[in-house]
This record gives sequence, C-alpha cells and structure tokens, in this order.
Amino acid sequence: MIIIDSLQNEKIKNIIKLREIGRERKAQGLFLIEGWREINLALRSGAVIENIFCCHSYKKRELDIGEEKIIEVSKKVFDKISYRENPDGFLAVAILKEVKLEKMKLSSMPLIIVLEAIEKPGNLGAILRTADAAGADAAIINDPKTDIYNPNVIRASQGTVFTVPAILSSIDETVSFCKNNKIKILATTPEAKVEYSRTDYKQGCAIVMGAEDKGLSEEWLAVADEKIKINMRGQIDSLNVSVAAAIILFEAIRQREK
Repeated sequence: MIIIDSLQNEKIKNIIKLREIGRERKAQGLFLIEGWREINLALRSGAVIENIFCCHSYKKRELDIGEEKIIEVSKKVFDKISYRENPDGFLAVAILKEVKLEKMKLSSMPLIIVLEAIEKPGNLGAILRTADAAGADAAIINDPKTDIYNPNVIRASQGTVFTVPAILSSIDETVSFCKNNKIKILATTPEAKVEYSRTDYKQGCAIVMGAEDKGLSEEWLAVADEKIKINMRGQIDSLNVSVAAAIILFEAIRQREK
C-alpha cells in the first residue's frame, strides 16, 4: 500500500482547507471527523464516509470499513492534518447531510433544545453532548454563528453531533414547528419571574437559549409560552450557556422520571 508522505499532496492540502474554511466545507459538501470513537458514531448514524486517513504511528484499533476507503499517511502528514492534541490515528472525510425540520422524528413527549446565535464551537459541541446524555429529540439552531460541522464542534461534542439531530432553521419555522406539534416554548432569560425548577416539563418542551452576551432576541421572547431563569446566588449574573443548558435539560428529565 502506498503511504502519502508529502504535505503538498492535493488530498492533504484539501483536508487543511476543509479544516480551516467553513465556506469550503459548504462548497464541497464535505467535512472532517477525527477520532476512532467519533467516526464510529458517525458510521452508526448513517454518515457517508468518503475516505479515512490513517497513521500507523498512532493507530491502536481498527475500523470496520472497507479497505478501499482507507488512505495511509506518514506521521508527518497526520500531524499536519490532525486538529487534536492527542490523535489516535484516524481522520475521516465525510459527506454533509442536512437534516430537515419537517423530517424530524419526535418521541411521544418531545424534548428539544433550541439555540439562537451561539458563537463558540466549544459551547455548541458541549450542548450537543448534553442533549445526547439527556436523550433530547433534537437541537434546533437559529441564526448560526458557527458551523455545525466545524471540527471544534465535533470534537467538543465527542461525536454526539451525529447522535442528536442538529437542524438549522429560522425562528419562524421553529415556532411554527413547535405550535403544530403542541410543544411548549420555554424561553430562558434573566428577566423571567419563574425559576427553571418551578415550571412543568411533563409535556413536549422546547428549551430556547441565546448567546451569553446578548441573550434571546425579542422575537423569541415575544412568542414564548413561558419565560424561565436560573437564579444566581453569587456575584456573577449568568452561567456559561452549555452549563445552563445542562441544568435545565436534566431538570426536565428529573421531573419526567419521578
């Protein structure tokens, strides 16, 4: 088997583009997945893999995928294309697959997290990881400020970007979807009068959260069925959005499992 050892190889140069430039991912319809666990989660979710770049200097496990998709690279090359501190020798190029809101399958008591204008890839990835842990039906993303398939989102999500449907949608489309499916809209805002633990989650719920610096838009606040907050007991006036999402999602789970 031929091993790619040149950083000037066109496939390697294209991986760098896909890693660093969001518009390249969109234009090519491709994105990167690094890590044995993340690639396996993607495969189990039905993701279509174009190629997997492997490096024997790091590789300790095997992937159950056809040899025709495997491309061996040298350690020098893998170090160049990897975006992890401790790589395990696997990096896949996968085909983008957009999930449509109207095609989403809902459970009998839907639990959805809606995110408006979240900027930091780490926060978005962490919320997706929490949504998976809580068994949420989906994450709906309005006015995205970061690409769902940004490598740092996939890394922070630990691959759960493939296990929880992450759907791009406008606010109007999301509101209509919630209304049509009898899903209660819970808008989070520091100005709310209701503590998050005092609302009822024993029905279909959409927990709507905004960026840490600006919070939710007036558009969302105007259509909410209820506004909720997490009371701050200390000196600061807010939590990291991924932490706040975890607190509220697991309160919903607590109530539903009582």
